[in-house]
Amino acid sequence: MTDHDRHWLTAAVKLSYDSPPVSFAYAVGAIVVDANGTQLAHGFSRETDTHVHAEESALAKLAGVDLTGATIYSSLEPCSVRRSRPRTCTQLIIAAGLRRVVFALREPPLLADCHAVELLGEAGVEVVEIPDLADEVRTVNAHLLLPGGSPDER
Repeated sequence: MTDHDRHWLTAAVKLSYDSPPVSFAYAVGAIVVDANGTQLAHGFSRETDTHVHAEESALAKLAGVDLTGATIYSSLEPCSVRRSRPRTCTQLIIAAGLRRVVFALREPPLLADCHAVELLGEAGVEVVEIPDLADEVRTVNAHLLLPGGSPDER
């Protein structure tokens, strides 16, 4: 982990507050940064439609861009199980050629049994978890994680 990792992950967590809260999905922010530390794109949950994920949104803005050596910073562990789209964010990250994923909070098992850390590692992607930023991710997702939150669809 570097100071740049902390900087960009903090920015991704702040971006997650732009996600409209819903009862069936987490609020997530994601930022793609190139090997030189320059932001290439960002995205947040439900940025373009009710089912778009943050990583998916950011990566869609970079179609055709060589992302070798790039890092994606996501407030939450990328999804590895998904019903609303044909490909998970983990699959999209691997297909895009990103070499690093940095996140704050592993996906709680509330909506799915996520295994992105393992799948990314198996694909040769470096995964860095910065858990001391996880409380802020829990705060933005209090609509799901606190008593009374109800996941009714994904």
